[in-house]
Amino acid sequence: MSRAILSELPLIPPSSCTSHRDSRCWDSILPPTVTHVAVTLSYLPPRLTLPGLYPTSHRDSRCRDSILPPTATHEKEERIPDWTPKPLVDDVVQSHHPALRPHIVSSKAGKFIEVDGHSCLNMATHNYLGLQGNDDIEASAIKTLKKYGVGSCGPRGFYGTVDVHLDLEEKLAKFMKMEEAVVYSYGFSTIASVIPAYAKRGDILFVDCKVNFAIQKGLDASRSRIHYFKHNDMDDLEILLKQQAELDRKNPSKAQITRRFLIVEGIYMNSGKICPLPQLIQLKKKYKLRIFIDENISFGTLGKHGRGVSEYFNIPVDEIDLIVSSMEWALATIGGFCVGSSFIVEHQRLSGLGYCFSASLPPLLVSAGTTALSLMEKDPSMFETLQTQCRYVQKAFSSLDEFHLEGDEVSPVKHLYLKNHYNNSEEELILLNKIVDNCIENGLALVTSAYLNDVEKFVPRESIRLTVNKMLTASEIDSAVIVLHNAYEKCLDIQNMNVQMMIEKSF
Repeated sequence: MSRAILSELPLIPPSSCTSHRDSRCWDSILPPTVTHVAVTLSYLPPRLTLPGLYPTSHRDSRCRDSILPPTATHEKEERIPDWTPKPLVDDVVQSHHPALRPHIVSSKAGKFIEVDGHSCLNMATHNYLGLQGNDDIEASAIKTLKKYGVGSCGPRGFYGTVDVHLDLEEKLAKFMKMEEAVVYSYGFSTIASVIPAYAKRGDILFVDCKVNFAIQKGLDASRSRIHYFKHNDMDDLEILLKQQAELDRKNPSKAQITRRFLIVEGIYMNSGKICPLPQLIQLKKKYKLRIFIDENISFGTLGKHGRGVSEYFNIPVDEIDLIVSSMEWALATIGGFCVGSSFIVEHQRLSGLGYCFSASLPPLLVSAGTTALSLMEKDPSMFETLQTQCRYVQKAFSSLDEFHLEGDEVSPVKHLYLKNHYNNSEEELILLNKIVDNCIENGLALVTSAYLNDVEKFVPRESIRLTVNKMLTASEIDSAVIVLHNAYEKCLDIQNMNVQMMIEKSF
C-alpha cells in the first residue's frame, strides 16, 4: 500500500529556505533521491510511514499491540497479574545472625562495660592495654579537634595531609625501628590495600589457611595465584615451596619475572596462635620470598617494648619486608599503618588504594594514636603486665571441662571451643550464643566469633572468643570462669529439656 502511495505522488522540488528551522536548502545538503524521499514522506500519515512500526509516541501501546501476534498478547495479559517482583534482600533464615541480635553498649569499653543494661567485666573488646578512655588521650584529641575540626575532607594526596599525620608516621617508624611508615584511615583497609599494591596477576602468594578476612580481601584484589598451607605447619609450607621451585627450574624465564610473597599474621585472629617467625625467616631466605606480617594483635602486646612478633623472637626487624598493623586495638584509636624500608613503603603512596582514594584519618584520631604511642614508650611495664594476665587466663580457662581452649599463653586473644561436637555448626553457634547471653546477664561480657560463611575461604569452627586486657585481676578472672561454667550448665539443661519435650510430643 505504501509503495502504491509513493508511486502516485508527484516529485515535489525542495522548498526554499523560508522556515526558521532550515539553516540551508535541502538541495544543497542531500542528493536528489534522498531529497525526493524525505519530502514525499512528509506528506504521509505517521502510521503509514513504516507500516505500523513507527508509533507517534513511545507511550502508544496500541501500536505495540498491533505488532504482537494474538497469542502473545493474550499470554502477556495472563502473566501480568501473576508477576511479583523479587525482593531486594533475601529472607533471613538464620535467627541467630549477629545483625538480628545486637548487644547494645551504653558506656566506654574499659575494664567494665555496660551491655544491654548490665554492667559487665569486659573480656569481649580488644582494649589490651586499657588505653580506651585514657585522660591524656582524650585531652589530646579534644585539643586537636579545636584546632583542625573533625574531618580532613580529603585524601592524603589532595590536601588531606595534616602535620599530625607526618608526626605520627615519623614516631611509628622510629618506634618500630624501621625507615618509614604510612598511616591509613581504617585498620581493615590497610592490609587489604597493601597486598594488591605489590602482588599482581601472575605473582605467587603463600598464605596461612587461617588468615583473617581483611587479608583474604587483599588476596582477592591482587588476582595472584594463592597457595594455602596448613595453619602454622612449616612442613606443609616447605612442600609447597619445593613444588614451586621445581616448576621454576622447568621454566626459568617465567621464574625470573614471577614474584613470590609469604603472608602471615603475628598472632592469628582466628586461632590466637603466634606464627613461628624463626622458621618462616629461614624459608624466606632459602626460597627467596618477600614476607609480609599482619600484626593487628601482636603489635602492642608481644615483646619487651610491645614491638610485636619480631621483638618476641628477638629477630632483627629488617628481616621482615613489611609489617602491617591496626591502630584500633592496642592504640585505642582508628586507622592502621605499615612500616618498612623507604623503598617499599613509598610505593603505597601512589598504589595503596585505601591510602589514595579514602579521606585521610581525622586529625583528632591521629593525635589520639600519637599520644597512645607515647604512653607505650613511657611505660613498657604495661606489656609485661598484660602478658602475665594472658598466662593467668590461659591457666584458669583451661580448667573448664566443657571447653577446649586454643591460643598461645601470651596471646591476648583466645578461643573456647565446645568439647562435645554437634551435628552442624549452626546448632553449635546457637548454644554458644545462649551461653554468651547468659554470661552478659550475670556480669561477664563475652562474644562469639563471627564469620561470613559464604565468602570465607576456610570457615573456622564456632567458638567463644576471649580477649584479655592488662587491668584484669586474678580474682576477676576466677569469677569469670565460674560465670561461664554456670552459664554452660544452665543453657545445656534448658536445651536437654527442650529435646526431651520434643521426643515426648513425637509419641
